[in-house]
Amino acid sequence: MTIPFDYETLRIIWWALLGVLLIGFALTDGFDLGTAALLPWIARTDEERRMVINTIGATWEGNQVWFILGGGAIFAAWPFVYAVSFSGFYLAMFLVLAALILRPVGFKYRSKKPDAKWRSRWDWALFVGGFVPALVFGVAVGNVLAGAPFRLDSDLRSFYEGTLLGLFTPFTLITGLLSVAMLVLHGAGWLSLKAEGVVHDRARAWGQIAAIAAIVLFLIGGAFVAYGDMGYRLAAVADPNGPSNPHLTGAVHAAGAWLDNYGAHPWMLIAPALGLLGPAIALFGIRSGRDMIVFTGSSLATVGIIATVGLSMFPFILPSSIDPASSLTAWNASSSQGTLFIMLLVTVIFLPIVLVYTAWAYRVMFGRVTDEQVRMNPDFY
Repeated sequence: MTIPFDYETLRIIWWALLGVLLIGFALTDGFDLGTAALLPWIARTDEERRMVINTIGATWEGNQVWFILGGGAIFAAWPFVYAVSFSGFYLAMFLVLAALILRPVGFKYRSKKPDAKWRSRWDWALFVGGFVPALVFGVAVGNVLAGAPFRLDSDLRSFYEGTLLGLFTPFTLITGLLSVAMLVLHGAGWLSLKAEGVVHDRARAWGQIAAIAAIVLFLIGGAFVAYGDMGYRLAAVADPNGPSNPHLTGAVHAAGAWLDNYGAHPWMLIAPALGLLGPAIALFGIRSGRDMIVFTGSSLATVGIIATVGLSMFPFILPSSIDPASSLTAWNASSSQGTLFIMLLVTVIFLPIVLVYTAWAYRVMFGRVTDEQVRMNPDFY
């Protein structure tokens, strides 16, 4: 079979597609997580909490597909990355999955009994299912930027030398809180469109706090990246069409190296600009009473913040803090050229179908959740 793309092009395409899938997850399931994290603070009565829950009740299951697609893409397109990250971050992954398991159980069981204590417990379970993944995902991104404590031996077996508590450092806690602020803002933007009354007003109030926090934390995190002791760069010119063998692509630790790409490609500055401009747009929308602008701003913030990480690190995907020569990049950690091409064909066929169906589903179910619907609809959670 003749492959019309060279290996370098396919690797760049799949690096970009991985970013698209992660951003898609953050844009869709992100507002589910943010809404759940806001639940105890913006809804004080049972009716108000049911309104909040049902703003995401019709879509949360479908939104999780992006999470599954992202994990599947890492497994198929970047097997080295999958093997090292999922085994090394095993306990953190387990913590996220345990929290996410609470969500479907909370949705399904929360209103099965009219008992106030029963419902309150499940409301807090939904909060945990939203807050914990948002925090841990951000902490994980911080550890990727700082470098993960793994090494590869001569047989390419990975050895992870970190601990669960070791994942939480001042910098990674900042990235974790930034992730929470970003997704809480997105959840507030969603509730601005979907809720009414006091829930709508409280969501906007929390959205202001989250927008300001996102801007401040993004700037602090940027200062850590620019002036802290983190960053990696290739030790020599890598062959983008070479075999997938991390030992053939040397890397070194270099403080401030995550800013190199912006000097070489100034157009990449669009990403951090969106990371700052998005929360500002959302804040403007909140204060001017324009709900669609709030959600647009929170979406732009999500795209900008996540894209900033990916563009800063390229071509690195998972650098090693204890053995930089073991770092995984777009040039040394991918599947074969044939595998990437077959996967691309499948993606070109099915991804548009997923996008069209998702857009149609959101259009059908668009509209505010009202007090009357909560009281009268027997299918509501």
